[in-house]
Amino acid sequence: GNPELPTAVNITWSSINFKTILQWQPKPSGYFYTVEIHGETSDTKKKCIRTEETECDVTDVLKNVKETYTAHILSVGPSRMDNFEEPPFAVSEKFTPYNQTVLGKPEIQKYTQKGSKLNVVFQDPLTPYTFPNGSFQSIRDIFQRDLEYKLYYWKDQSSGKKDATTKSHTFELSVDSSKNYCFYVQGIVPSRTENRNGQESMVLCTSVGRNILDEYGAEVFIIIAVIAIVVITLAIVLPVILCKRKKAKAAREKEPLNGV
Repeated sequence: GNPELPTAVNITWSSINFKTILQWQPKPSGYFYTVEIHGETSDTKKKCIRTEETECDVTDVLKNVKETYTAHILSVGPSRMDNFEEPPFAVSEKFTPYNQTVLGKPEIQKYTQKGSKLNVVFQDPLTPYTFPNGSFQSIRDIFQRDLEYKLYYWKDQSSGKKDATTKSHTFELSVDSSKNYCFYVQGIVPSRTENRNGQESMVLCTSVGRNILDEYGAEVFIIIAVIAIVVITLAIVLPVILCKRKKAKAAREKEPLNGV
């Protein structure tokens, strides 16, 4: 080998919805890296050949998502001449995409609160992998019945959370028809031992029967009260001032003119 060349350290797998990036250190100086992906049953595949970067997108060589892989980060010299010596390399931890990729944020498509029913419809995150017709596979296409979703919901401006679980794309919940609710959705793979819970969707809130006090709280109430006090005060004081001015004007008109 070539013991003078440094080997990679701090090798990590970063994977969301099966898009997988391999990262390592240090930045090379006077040499390059080549990545080899070794599967337990598949042939070795090379990626990012002679790169000066310290990351490599290896998504397309991990299509067998249930297989366990290791990455060899080879340190190769500047010469492009072939030789029979194996370059020095570092080996990553094992990685199984099916068990370790992080579930991304579900997208909430629509939601309605009618009476005592809250309905939420959401969409699965997509993966980089495609069907033969070119359309992207979703995480549900890969996990199938292993995947479920949990919705966390609570009364607006309250801290008490409830949750519901589904294996479909919809939630239908019984709620208090006089209250607004906030909620978010999260994907879950219960069979996993790590990365069991996915990323949380954005938080959304219903607005049925919402009034200005629900929206802005006590501050608006105080402002309204102050305005009301000013209006009432003007309504009382202004007629008194006008009346006094009118009486003063009448009194001046009754006084005899000077010199007459």
